[in-house]
Amino acid sequence: MDSLAREAVVPRLRGRFGREYLYVESTPSTQLLLSPDAPEGAVVVAGEQTAGRGRLGRRWLAPAGTSLLCSVQLRPRVDSRRLPELTRVAARACGEAIEAVTGLAPEIKQPNDLLVGGRKVAGVLAEAREDRVVLGIGINVNIDAADLPQDVDLPATSLLVETGRTDRAELLVELLERLERRYKSWLSG
Repeated sequence: MDSLAREAVVPRLRGRFGREYLYVESTPSTQLLLSPDAPEGAVVVAGEQTAGRGRLGRRWLAPAGTSLLCSVQLRPRVDSRRLPELTRVAARACGEAIEAVTGLAPEIKQPNDLLVGGRKVAGVLAEAREDRVVLGIGINVNIDAADLPQDVDLPATSLLVETGRTDRAELLVELLERLERRYKSWLSG
């Protein structure tokens, strides 16, 4: 099984995002583990979230060890009216990372879902807190079709269902690089 442990990810990073890296097997939510004083680009990743959530308080469910579940700390020094734009910035980066690793080209369903063939494969949640924004990102990676949530508004899929199998560490490295690049571009205007 692919690993998201620090030693499997950090040596492969190509930018500064993720240099401060925490991996836990299970947590209610990665957002709860991201310290308010952590630097920009700090990342928390979990093998499982027991109380993960999306927009409007919706639950994000995934069997342990199957998904990419992470939170990234940002400290943008911009007018607070621009902060909602970060959801789209992160969604684009997520879509680019999925395409680079799998060849799939997800579409963004406003404001924060990524779809493949009309089915949800990923979601982004940006929350402003004090002087920071915490980006929560969940991607259905290696979930069998039988284990995908059925009682949901939008049908779900996974990269496994769509392509066979995906290495979560490779996807995370790609996601962090693309997110850092898009974030820098967004900051510059």
